Amino acid sequence: MELSRRDFLKASGAAGIGGVFLLGTLDPTEALAGSQKFLPLKKKIGEKTTICPYDASGCGFIVAAEGGKVVNIEGDPEHPINRGGACAKGASMRQLSADNPWRLSKVLYRRPGGSDWEETSWDWAMTEIARRIKDTRDASFISKDSGGNLVNRTEAIANLGGSALDNEECYLLAKLTRALGLVYIEHHARI
Repeated sequence: MELSRRDFLKASGAAGIGGVFLLGTLDPTEALAGSQKFLPLKKKIGEKTTICPYDASGCGFIVAAEGGKVVNIEGDPEHPINRGGACAKGASMRQLSADNPWRLSKVLYRRPGGSDWEETSWDWAMTEIARRIKDTRDASFISKDSGGNLVNRTEAIANLGGSALDNEECYLLAKLTRALGLVYIEHHARI
């Protein structure tokens, strides 16, 4: 049987019109292969997205809070980097939340040569840290190098940044360390 182009178009048109009439008799709300369930990816409690603070990969997480407390942290399935997955450190991010009962909430200090930890106040700790930084900087400050060049630096203090810091914190930390004259400014991802 030889089919001309004209006959093929006529048959195709008739089949298309017949298909439209046939589909018009079917109920579009009835599923042919069984009903599908809609599973929401996000819960209906207070949820916000965040970035994992650990290894600087930029994995996305969903933090769920209810009543002002973190109740769940899970991988964000819509995030392009991790697509809902989490490494061992990212999966343990719940430990960072402020309402974690095992998180330290007081300053613990062990005196030089001591073996026991003692609780101190935040005011004492901040004052002590500032005093030790100033004393170390003053004792080791170098104004000029061996060639007589003005350098204004200290080589006795170093700074090690981390991926848990956001851009603004990194900027402020870099300004502080350079203002103090630190030479050794590093990031843990480069070591």
